[in-house]
Amino acid sequence: MTDRLKNKRIMITGAAQGIGLAIARACAAEGASLFLIDLDAALLATEAQALQKGGARLGFAAANIADAAQISAAVEQAAADIGQINALINNAGINVFHDPLETSDEEWQRCFDINLKGAWNCTKAVLPGLISAGGGAILNIASTHAFTIIPKTFPYPLAKHALLGMTKSLGLEYAAKGVRVNALAPGYVSTQKVIDYWNSFPDPAAAKAETMKLHPGGRIATPEEVALAAVFMISDECPFMNATCLTIDGGLSVQQHG
Repeated sequence: MTDRLKNKRIMITGAAQGIGLAIARACAAEGASLFLIDLDAALLATEAQALQKGGARLGFAAANIADAAQISAAVEQAAADIGQINALINNAGINVFHDPLETSDEEWQRCFDINLKGAWNCTKAVLPGLISAGGGAILNIASTHAFTIIPKTFPYPLAKHALLGMTKSLGLEYAAKGVRVNALAPGYVSTQKVIDYWNSFPDPAAAKAETMKLHPGGRIATPEEVALAAVFMISDECPFMNATCLTIDGGLSVQQHG
């Protein structure tokens, strides 16, 4: 622990598992105070209590990020629990993969409610406080889907492209107010979502092997590796990084496949 985030009061969404939980653990280890949000109340309470036992200062709330009223209430609770939020990590997201012509209106809405509207709800709720405090940092967990397309994953890439657009737009809008807005784009990460994706194929082991072959290093990222990048981007170590996206995919999106 080096106290890189000692003065940060960070709200993290989707914090009960996967990348979000890894980020919460990494931020806590660097001295941040945390306010954790997740839809799964039981899992969130379990993980939050484990972090508290490890010495983390935090509060938490089960909330649906697609519901602006719930998020406004959570931000008020955060201020009471740990003080006014000065950093936000929009991590919560869901995979919605369909054939375009077979995508129902309900699935389209579900994809954009969580992957885009939810991030905006959280951002809108914390922005006034960041501005009044003279600055802060927002980090959107995007994806390599934000600038590349994998067939059969519609409409997920559309939402991630839009999230990257929101990152750039808000970064420019509030730069003069001292608010940095950036994105982090992981590729494949060893989370339950990726395991579920492999399990959707007739031969999950073959699907996993094919994924590994796509990567120059022959492996995919761990949640902890993504968390290390998130700590850097939310810290004061990159004060002039704004309205941009850092890719962490082991070179996947750079390599041309035959």
